Amino acid sequence: MDRSIVLSLALASLLVGVVSARDWNILNQLKGLGSSSSSQNGIVSSGLSTNLKRYCESWRINVEVYNIRNFDVVPQECVSYVKKYMTSPQYEDDVERAVDEAILYFGSMCCSKSKCDGMDAWIFDIDDTLLSTIPYHMNNGFFGGEKLNSTKFEDWIRKRKAPPVPHMVKLYHDIRERGIKIFLVSSRREYLRSATVDNLIQAGYYGWSNLILRGLEDEHKEVKQYMSEKRTWLMSLGYRVWGVMGSQWSSFAGCPLPKRTFKLPNSIYYVA
Repeated sequence: MDRSIVLSLALASLLVGVVSARDWNILNQLKGLGSSSSSQNGIVSSGLSTNLKRYCESWRINVEVYNIRNFDVVPQECVSYVKKYMTSPQYEDDVERAVDEAILYFGSMCCSKSKCDGMDAWIFDIDDTLLSTIPYHMNNGFFGGEKLNSTKFEDWIRKRKAPPVPHMVKLYHDIRERGIKIFLVSSRREYLRSATVDNLIQAGYYGWSNLILRGLEDEHKEVKQYMSEKRTWLMSLGYRVWGVMGSQWSSFAGCPLPKRTFKLPNSIYYVA
């Protein structure tokens, strides 16, 4: 009898642990930390809000510096925070800072329009690099809180209504006017070419040398492998890739490495 009771208690404890792990949420943890001071005239509520903001900012920063990887969705308690950041002037300022750094980098390059031999290249990704997907997330209310529905997202792409990412049209043409050839390498599928070209032109982008999209032979490749293979192909043709710009680390991963990479902020989703 005693042994049965002990086993029952152990099983119950295990089940509680499983439920607790499944339902873990940073809000619950912070509430627990604040419960002992709940009588201090609402300080717990204020402290919870402050701690949550700091937690979500820390999560976002660690996504950007590539410490947090392979996440499927944004933590539910941080979805509103990510939405607020991605639609804020701070996001636009952060993009502008990346653009400024890229322009400063041009000053150190040996290539100028009068000297270029036609083999200097720059690679841009498209989604959340040249074209913003923020309107899609605004309309669907996700902002990373749910896995991206590829069917719905591609239907949205076909509407050709993505606006340009702030400050990127200027950078794009600054590079093009220096005589550097622009290659657009995207994980969008080949059957979206017409919609993608139309949207890019409407947003103010034109004059690229090649738009590379995923064909059937690329379907089962990870994005980082696909991107790496396209850089390899360009370099095998003799192009000097001076820089790559994207909002996902998979845009830069693998060999061969470009001379410089510029990462734009994006903590809504993760692409491997």
